[in-house]
Amino acid sequence: MATLFKDVLILDGSREKAERVHMLVSKGRIAEIIDASQNPPSADKIISGHGKLAVIPGFVNAHTHAAMVLLRGLGEEAPLMEWLQNKIWPVEDKLTPEHIYWGTLSAMLEMLSTGTTCFADMYFEMERVAEAVLGAGMRAALCRGITAGEPGKIERSLQNNLDLAEKYHGREGLITVQLGPHAPYTVPFESMKNIASAAKSHGLGIHFHFLETEGELQNLPMPPKEYLQSSGLLNAPYLTLAHAVWLDPNIELPDNVTLIHNPCSNLKLGSGVMPLVSWLDNSVPVALGTDGASSNNRLDMWEEMRTTALLHKGVNKDPVCVSALDVLRMATYEGARAYGFSQKGMLQEGWFADLVLVNLDKPHYIGVNEENLAAYLVYAGSSADVEGTMINGRWLYKNGEYPTLDCEEIMQKSREAREAITK
Repeated sequence: MATLFKDVLILDGSREKAERVHMLVSKGRIAEIIDASQNPPSADKIISGHGKLAVIPGFVNAHTHAAMVLLRGLGEEAPLMEWLQNKIWPVEDKLTPEHIYWGTLSAMLEMLSTGTTCFADMYFEMERVAEAVLGAGMRAALCRGITAGEPGKIERSLQNNLDLAEKYHGREGLITVQLGPHAPYTVPFESMKNIASAAKSHGLGIHFHFLETEGELQNLPMPPKEYLQSSGLLNAPYLTLAHAVWLDPNIELPDNVTLIHNPCSNLKLGSGVMPLVSWLDNSVPVALGTDGASSNNRLDMWEEMRTTALLHKGVNKDPVCVSALDVLRMATYEGARAYGFSQKGMLQEGWFADLVLVNLDKPHYIGVNEENLAAYLVYAGSSADVEGTMINGRWLYKNGEYPTLDCEEIMQKSREAREAITK
């Protein structure tokens, strides 16, 4: 079934300004984009914008722990290590595969309603996460969080991660799989080398927490660049470094590395502020993520965009150092590219139709036009403006409804899971 977005404004991170167009979606892809002054192509379904609807690429939440929505509100206002050791890890020990399945689905409800079409997830029981993703029709980059513990735990977790890749990597075009060593402080260096070697030999990327806090930098066994090189992490096909708050931007990184900026989580945990402007000046790719809902506490990429733009303007005392278009690109294309999702994150003919429909017919959009749409979206817009979220040309969220998910059942099962783990 072909869907025509008639007379809408479109914008992505590659355009200097928005365009008023007719856009045809067919067979899961953007089939045609023509100027709105021309006669529109025929379609089975027509969504008429009259210049009051915008279409942007779907957001990619490039670092999160989806099922941690079940832990939202636990251990508030504590430093990272105190929060993890005293509040989060003890509760996580109670999580079952079923809890994680329903928690992930609950997170997906939240993300779809706010325009996220793809998320990068590091957690446990990832087979159940993959089932949730495929059942809904969402996209995800999945890795099993690998941490030390009792003898043999790291080896078992690594094998589980490799099994996940064998079964799900590339599945239906919706899932990519990475290896997920948690962090330098939870994975011994020799084990990190083994994981990096496995990633290289299996052709898999790595998703890794790195230098989130100043204490982590101080306790690293060697300088950061030497750590990344000596461990072999840089030899993986691609490497995403979540947080990187305390990574020196003077360090030269190879092209296969993407940094994942999580401004709201870093601020809430008091971890510091990534030197984003320096990384952008050095042409190092940066994507945006929310982190888990227990440290953010939202899975809302609109808030990450606005926070990113405002935070770095203030820190750098420069109102033009990070533009609205910069953060839109980070929230869409850069995340998709970082996790191996090709032809996603831009509005181009032939690319996949992973889209967000935004209602501009609201008071805070008065005055919006092609020239200023990016600024309106980032500084005045919010997730409340999302009318629909489309993946592969299929609506997964539209006007408050979820065509592929049972919202009531998911919320009830998630409530039961939350109660079980917090008894």
